[in-house]
Amino acid sequence: MLKKGVKSRVVQVDSQEKWNHITSKPMYQDSPIIVNFTAMWCKPATAMEPLFEEQALIHKDATFLSVDVDEGLREKMKIKAMPTFLMMTSNKNKEWEVMDKVVGANPREIKKRIAAFIQFGCIQIQNNVEVLEF
Repeated sequence: MLKKGVKSRVVQVDSQEKWNHITSKPMYQDSPIIVNFTAMWCKPATAMEPLFEEQALIHKDATFLSVDVDEGLREKMKIKAMPTFLMMTSNKNKEWEVMDKVVGANPREIKKRIAAFIQFGCIQIQNNVEVLEF
């Protein structure tokens, strides 16, 4: 939960069109993106929202997106469980690469992996890079 008067840095993505708009903007392509795939009906996913908000306030050089999987991006992004956190960067061809992925509501692991991703930038963290074409 955000403190009163603190504005959220998490961008809510509620459609494929908004996803395409955000991920195609040059201002976002130059910064790492951390995506939280969530669903209102999923208790573990909603329990991670305050942690995600906190991470967005800590890591101001990254873009934080929250995507409701019921809005049609689940299949395209290969999301099988909630919450799923993707750490992504744009390569030289402006294609988004998944550099790391955390599935499940594990606060300690989520914090650790986001911090490592931010610290090491575009370095492949777990040898599980996927190129996503939009």
